[in-house]
Amino acid sequence: MDFLKSAVASAISKGPPFPYTFGDRVDLEQSAWTLYNGVKREDGSNCSIFAFDITTQRSRLPLAKNALRKWRTLRHPGVIRVFDNVETEAYIYVATERVTPLGWHVRRKSLSVETSKWGLYVIANTLKFINDEASSIHGNVRISSLFVSESGEWRLGGLDILSSMKDDEAILYNYGALVPDISRYTPPEITKQGWDVVKRDPLPAVDSYQYGLMIFEIFNGGAMTPEQAGQTKNIPPSMQQSYKRLLNANPKVRLSTAHFLEQGRRNGGFFDSPIINLCDGMESLGLKSESEREDLLSQLDDVSDDFPEDFFKVKVLPELLKSVEFGGGGPKVFSTVMKIASKLSDDEWDSRIVPVIIRLFASPDRAIRVCLLDNLPSMIDHLSQKIVTDKIFPQMVTGFTDVAPLVREQTVKAVLTIITKLSDRTINGELLKYLAKTSNDEQPGIRTNTTICLGKIARNLGISTRQKVLIAAFSRSLRDPFVHARNAALLALAATSDLFPEDDCANKILPALCPSLVDKERLIRDQSSKTLEVYLTRVKRHGASMPDTALPPPSAATTNGAVPRMGTPQNDTSWAGWAISSFTNKLATASGEIEPKANVVSTSSAENARSASVPPEKTRTQATAPVSALHRQVLQQTAPILTRTPTSQFFSDAQTEDDELDEAWGEIDGDKFFDAAPDLKSQEPIPKSTFDDGGEPDFAGWLNAQAQAKSKAPMPKGLVRANPSLVRGTSTGGLGSGAGVKKLSTVPAKPMVTATSKVIDTKPKDVDADDSWGDAWD
Repeated sequence: MDFLKSAVASAISKGPPFPYTFGDRVDLEQSAWTLYNGVKREDGSNCSIFAFDITTQRSRLPLAKNALRKWRTLRHPGVIRVFDNVETEAYIYVATERVTPLGWHVRRKSLSVETSKWGLYVIANTLKFINDEASSIHGNVRISSLFVSESGEWRLGGLDILSSMKDDEAILYNYGALVPDISRYTPPEITKQGWDVVKRDPLPAVDSYQYGLMIFEIFNGGAMTPEQAGQTKNIPPSMQQSYKRLLNANPKVRLSTAHFLEQGRRNGGFFDSPIINLCDGMESLGLKSESEREDLLSQLDDVSDDFPEDFFKVKVLPELLKSVEFGGGGPKVFSTVMKIASKLSDDEWDSRIVPVIIRLFASPDRAIRVCLLDNLPSMIDHLSQKIVTDKIFPQMVTGFTDVAPLVREQTVKAVLTIITKLSDRTINGELLKYLAKTSNDEQPGIRTNTTICLGKIARNLGISTRQKVLIAAFSRSLRDPFVHARNAALLALAATSDLFPEDDCANKILPALCPSLVDKERLIRDQSSKTLEVYLTRVKRHGASMPDTALPPPSAATTNGAVPRMGTPQNDTSWAGWAISSFTNKLATASGEIEPKANVVSTSSAENARSASVPPEKTRTQATAPVSALHRQVLQQTAPILTRTPTSQFFSDAQTEDDELDEAWGEIDGDKFFDAAPDLKSQEPIPKSTFDDGGEPDFAGWLNAQAQAKSKAPMPKGLVRANPSLVRGTSTGGLGSGAGVKKLSTVPAKPMVTATSKVIDTKPKDVDADDSWGDAWD
């Protein structure tokens, strides 16, 4: 075998170019040709090569040249298709479609009855064309002249003595006997009178007789003897009568292959079978109506076991793909395509199916788009990531915004199928943008499916994107008016509980789940309880692993010189213990004595300068009371307030608490530190002081005091800052008891004005006088 290959290669190298590579030799009986498997160099496609060696079979050279000429000119689907040929003085090579001898299958008896009928039907059609249309005789009809293509269809070869009866010098007359072992298949009249008798007999007589012998061999699994001619053993009953007429010894009354074909195609005839009807209808599938197409496809499912597997791949599949893409085959045809494609190899998928799928995704037909999305799970394993990302997904995203709800819903469902083929950038970018739109879709089913989709693709999202998108999406779905959308959000949260940090579980997810516990639907209440338990368990587990406190240990505080808080119950575990400790901490940490500002003014001079309308100030000896006594009084005045204050007051922040404390205690600013606070007046009411100035108010003195106080910080409305330049006078009423020196009141009492005549000072007032001066007179 290796020597033969090298000899062939050597011969090719010396002759004209032949763009095919020889492969293994194929056994071919009763033929002058040698058959090889071959490959086309340009694209690597399979082919067969018929080789004729002129040097060893020069006597049969006219047969080889006749066969080559007929192969070039005779075009019929039932004849082996020729790609190329080359002829030299040493050899003849003919490259054809890849075929295998039918004799292999016949000897193994691997052909079913329906498959054999289908093959005989194809050959009968081919012989009818040769006899009637081409006015020729084949003359070499036998099993060794029949081949099987890659699609499982039968092909007719052996064209060595095929001759036109219009040619007076037909090769059949002179070289018919040179065909190897032809005598076993020649009709009786030729055996007696030679090949010249065919000029007087009906043209189809020779081929009809050989066709009849071939029928017997096919159904009985091998060559027959002359005595077996006409026997009906293993011949289908419906075919037996017509079969006998094919083998009639009288060529004048012998049944032609055309009539045999006609009888078989009658209603209920032996060629009236689903498989034959399907093959005939498959060639015109694109021209059939929708009802006819559906009937044809239903038959295809019924006869799938009778067809050769390769027939579906090579013959049926291309026709179905053309019908889907160009003939309006629709989803029904495409579903059949997917059934056949499931038997293809990866290479066959890439070459036959993938290009069509890419073109179909670009089709605007919504029915095709929905069908593609439905069948995407069966296709995704055969599609590379590059094809999905670059060619399919850009076309697929148009379905997210399609006006048809069915297209939008199927597109959302298809995300689960293609998610493994998309890049992280596409998932966290473009895909989430479209899912954000469908999560707000007007159709509740689409919103629900979007929530389910997000839950299932959660682990494909980036960590930062996951926390940002999923919590927001699920929280919004929990408020969806559609009950199944809320249920989907709860289920999704339960399924993705391990993807969120504990802080988000406690601060974001648990608060969002709580309203579902009182949902109007029991389905939601039950599921929310389960989901809530999942997150509570996780948060509790995390809390148990946390330290008891984040504060530094007590030993560290003592080392740093911090003084323990006064009045803090160390062992108080009641719910209000911490609140009391927090408040008394403000008091206990203050140590030392607070000295007022050094504002020492002579009493005698102050009293001389005081107006009669200004109440007198306490003596200085009152302001020098011991600090400890003042401290005790402050505690006595403050304690009742604390016992009556609600606990919610202490949930304010530290700054607010300090502000409230400052308001209760006053500002620590010189002699104002012990001013009575507004809320202390309610505890110890101060009797109003009555003044009898015996005349008009001293406007000039008042304006002078206001002008001097302008440089100081403004006081709250109603309070008056003590001016050292003013001399205190005698008071006409008491200011109330209590330790320390107190001012009159936050709002001075109005003077009692008599109805006597008044002298109005017309002197112009200062332009820059404080506009709030009249507040003291309100």
